[in-house]
This record gives sequence, structure tokens and C-alpha cells, in this order.
Amino acid sequence: MVTGKILIVLHQEHSSPGRIGRFLIERGYELDIRRPRFDDPLPETMRDHAGAIIFGGPMSVNDGDAWIRREIDWIGVPLNEDKPFLGVCLGAQMLTRHLGGRVSRHEAGTVEIGYWPIEPTAEGRSLMSWPSHVYHWHNEGSEHVRGTRLLATGSTFANQAFTCGRAAYGLQFHPEVTYLMMNRWTTGSEESCKLPGAQDRAQQFSNRCQYDPGMQQWLHRFLDLWLTPAMAIAAE
Repeated sequence: MVTGKILIVLHQEHSSPGRIGRFLIERGYELDIRRPRFDDPLPETMRDHAGAIIFGGPMSVNDGDAWIRREIDWIGVPLNEDKPFLGVCLGAQMLTRHLGGRVSRHEAGTVEIGYWPIEPTAEGRSLMSWPSHVYHWHNEGSEHVRGTRLLATGSTFANQAFTCGRAAYGLQFHPEVTYLMMNRWTTGSEESCKLPGAQDRAQQFSNRCQYDPGMQQWLHRFLDLWLTPAMAIAAE
């Protein structure tokens, strides 16, 4: 089994990589968890890491905090070294900003919270099969940057999944979310579940029973696809 370290970037004290972290550990990877928001440094090179993932958070890429700007700039490290990079929600929006794109709220003030459908593009379907619904928790979305390849789209926020270069991906949705995380999010941010475009707590958990198994199966396949460059490099 290929082993190595995956850099995990989180943005709150009690954040977790969820089942993405668990699935990586099952594949033999060690998690190197860092929180730049709380002054953890990010590596100057990816020499000691097989890949990097930037997760989500309640902040916006448009906030003026210096650590956000530094984190956006840092994405150039894995991109320049062709190491697997994955941005999840806020992380995907940071990737968009690094590539020169805009991140903004929906013009009608609509959010995406809960299980909502996505539609793979022709290129997305050529890579893998996709779940019909995925779990969202965001009020901003990324524009489609020239040079990136759109893999999945949605009716409220069009850019749901994209890729660029050899091994960089952005996902607007949250495949990492566990049952425990959903409990924490829906109780700690109860007011968000009342916004236009948000499903209430009961509806989210009802939909979880229907759609989460497909999202888990997709995540296994996606991680294997994402890690393929790391496996090829390790075999050289």
C-alpha cells in the first residue's frame, strides 16, 4: 500500500477532516493537520507530502484577513509541483481566487444548505459516475475560471466541481461530512437553516438516509482518482 503524508488544512479549532480523513487513513496515509488561521506554518515545498487538502469554514475568501491571503497564495506550492491538491467548499473558492477568478454571493441572496442535486458535465462523466445529490453548506460560489475544466454543475451555483492542471480539484460541496458533523452544524448554525435555499434540520437528516450512501461510494472512487498522481510519483 502506498503511504505518505497528506497535508490537511483546517480553519477552526474543532474542525475535522471527517470521513475524507478516515478514508485516507484507511488507504495508508498519515494526516498532517495544520491550522494557518492559528499561526500553523504551511510548508515551502510539498517534498514531504503526497498531497494537500484545504477544507471549509464560515469565513469568506473575500475577507481581508492576512492569513486568508497567505493561504490563497500558498496554493501555488502544490500546483507548481504537480502534487495532488483538493479544495473543499472554502478551499475550492480559494483555488478559484488563486487562479484569478471571482467568488461571490448569489445575486438573489440564495444559499445552498442541505442535499441538492448536481449534474456532471460530459468531462465529469468521462472521469467517473457521480451521485445525484450532495451535501452543501455555503452562501458563496466560484465563477468558472478559464483554463479550468468544469466537472459538475448545479442550478443555484453553477461551478460545483472543477479541475485544473495535473492533479488539482475543487469541490463546492462537502463529501467529508459525517453524521456527527451534521449534528454539530445544524445545531450550532440553526439560523442558517432558515435562509432561502436552505433545508431545515429534519429535511437534511431525512435526505441523508437517501443520498449519503451514494456520496460515500463516490468519495471512495474520487479519492482513488485524486491520489493517482501521488501513486505514480511514489512508484518512480
